[in-house]
Amino acid sequence: MKKILAFMLAAFMAVCPVTGCSSAAGKASKDNKKMKIVTTIFPEYDWVMNVLGDKASNADVTMLLDKGVDLHSFKPSAEDIMKVSTCDLFIYVGGESDKWVDGVLKEAVNKDMVTINLMKVLGDSVKEEEVVEGMQEDHDHEHEDDHDHDEVEYDEHVWLSLRNASTIVKSISEAIQKIDAANAQAYQKNAETYTGKLSALDAEYKKEVDAASLKTILFGDRFPFRYMTDDYGLKYYAAFVGCSAETEASFETVVFLSKKADELSLPAVLTIEGQDHRIAKTIIENSKNKERKILTLDSMQATTMLDVKNGTTYLKIMESNLSVLKEALK
Repeated sequence: MKKILAFMLAAFMAVCPVTGCSSAAGKASKDNKKMKIVTTIFPEYDWVMNVLGDKASNADVTMLLDKGVDLHSFKPSAEDIMKVSTCDLFIYVGGESDKWVDGVLKEAVNKDMVTINLMKVLGDSVKEEEVVEGMQEDHDHEHEDDHDHDEVEYDEHVWLSLRNASTIVKSISEAIQKIDAANAQAYQKNAETYTGKLSALDAEYKKEVDAASLKTILFGDRFPFRYMTDDYGLKYYAAFVGCSAETEASFETVVFLSKKADELSLPAVLTIEGQDHRIAKTIIENSKNKERKILTLDSMQATTMLDVKNGTTYLKIMESNLSVLKEALK
């Protein structure tokens, strides 16, 4: 993969002289040119825009995953690679799905680029992937070599914790202040205002979960919300781990989840965004209570720039998720 990325970058450079590309990228603040900021996923993009605030015109901000393709299946194009290679600030998750980043950064044109790896920022807060009782193990998960089977895999969905978000936003603010020192005070103030909103919503989540009669949710789908459930002491059952490539649940998995829904008198079976609710429907059909609802929590893995233009924000999605969670815990 690294050889392919290096070849793509070299090919692009052949038609885009190094002097033209690197000078624009490496001297953004010195020449009063716009900062070039590249993010991989929607939450990172939205956090950057909140830190920039009314200084957004100082930066060109790109979100790479803009076609509804989720983190686990994204493959960068030559254009994506060049955007990363020549930017001033690159923000990425840093998990198994971002292995392509290593080769790009090694060959980057802008050697002064600032990078933010979300999982490195969070350090010991990052959690290992977890297989809970009744969950179907992912047999289709790809590994580069046999050695990888012995390595610990970490849950990449760190953005689904409001507490993680606050930590990351502070790092983003510090990075942007470093690049555009003339406006550092504004970026710091914007970050403080925004993290205040994150903390207020976090407190609302805690209040609602503490008051709920139920403390367990059940997913008929992949489960990327472990960071959220751990934040508030919730228990969960699910068909698959968050990054699973599986699309069909086994008979044993469906039966277990159906019985668990009945045993706990759960009012709903949850799914992530998308139109495929077959597993959730099958779980309900095999349970005693056929009137259970199917509710959706948005993991923000399919959010596009069109959604952004239509007013979608990280806070709005997390507020909507809280409303869904309240209904699932009645």
